[in-house]
Amino acid sequence: MEKIAFLGLGRMGLPMARRLAAAGYPLTVWNRSPGRAGDLTEAATPAEAVRGADVVVTMLSDPGAVTELAGRFTAALVPGTLWIDMSSIGPRATAALRAGLPDGVALVDAPVMGSTGPAATGDLTVFAGGADADLDRAQPVLEHLGRVRRCGGPGAGAALKVVAIGAIVASVTVLGEVLAVADELGVPQEQAREVLSAGPLAGVAARAFGTGSDFPVRLAAKDLALAGGGPVLVAARQVLLAHPEIAEEDLSAVPGALRRGR
Repeated sequence: MEKIAFLGLGRMGLPMARRLAAAGYPLTVWNRSPGRAGDLTEAATPAEAVRGADVVVTMLSDPGAVTELAGRFTAALVPGTLWIDMSSIGPRATAALRAGLPDGVALVDAPVMGSTGPAATGDLTVFAGGADADLDRAQPVLEHLGRVRRCGGPGAGAALKVVAIGAIVASVTVLGEVLAVADELGVPQEQAREVLSAGPLAGVAARAFGTGSDFPVRLAAKDLALAGGGPVLVAARQVLLAHPEIAEEDLSAVPGALRRGR
């Protein structure tokens, strides 16, 4: 089995790294804040972690974090190394990372949909983009983490993740606003939630009213920023940023915050 270096042991990264270790992969990990690795083999620096690795997996919070980290380990990569970036950073940042790689080093973009629970059980959805040969090589590793959806060439996985998460975050935000309107109009919350959960927005309602997920609002706002452009997504992001008190809470906290703010 190929030797793996896993960089980034946050909410999602640690359970993902543990799954790869449990699958039998020789694994070395690194995290910006040391001491989270437990019984996993932890390197002192990113360059030390990737030295001798066949596959490098990164799972970080945003484009800036990935770019900064890349500057600390890419020079240590040797030809034949495969880098799988599972962070949600969008296609532009992914293209910039790919352009800065040493000759002979390949990159697969493989951001995920799902929270900490699916990360621990291997039930994430993985959006994978890259050259066919690189995707073939990444597939066995990624299958230990979730259901792999091949999206196309380089950057395609990063792009589809932006589309999917943008729709979810904006929709949950709109649903929160609608529930605030229900309060103003005297519609009982239970009645409004029942109708919304039974209609076309059932999936969005399940996410907004559900428990057990751990997707911080600050990261949801970051993902909307990656989508750029249109007025609806921009407005939804502004709404999220206007409620810093829930920045570290799950996305399902948005409806309650909007109702309190009206």
